Amino acid sequence: MMHRLFFVNRKVKILFTVSPVRYVRDGVVENNLSKAILLQAVHHLVNKFDRLYYFPAYELVIDDLRDYRFFKEDMVHPNEQAIQYVWEKFVTSSMDASTQELLKVVAEVSRARRHRPFNEDTAHHRQFLAHYAQKVRGLMEQHPYLHLQEELAYFSRG
Repeated sequence: MMHRLFFVNRKVKILFTVSPVRYVRDGVVENNLSKAILLQAVHHLVNKFDRLYYFPAYELVIDDLRDYRFFKEDMVHPNEQAIQYVWEKFVTSSMDASTQELLKVVAEVSRARRHRPFNEDTAHHRQFLAHYAQKVRGLMEQHPYLHLQEELAYFSRG
């Protein structure tokens, strides 16, 4: 599959990761063995091809966040705090400064859309909607690949 991707797009880069979720149904030992095999295979490939990369999500959760307070009640899945920690590491390691800034602006728009006003009929709320409609238009103009039509429709309704 990688060779096909490389043939179709010579600039393609592939990022591998290993899930930090423990698959304990078959047993803890079996989970660790399968993770070790995956890690060895991925590192072999990454060392062999210059367009392959590895992001250490597994290691961040298992090593950096090794305390069970970073897991949900099932003690298998990372909790929201752990997910946020891994996400922040991913963003800083995989995105340049301009992409990180764009991510912040899109997150701001997303938060604004989830905002529920006490009274939608106020001038203040109409101003809020107009501000974010303009912000979304600017984003869509600067970054036509962003699909923000639903956000624009939401903010333009006022």
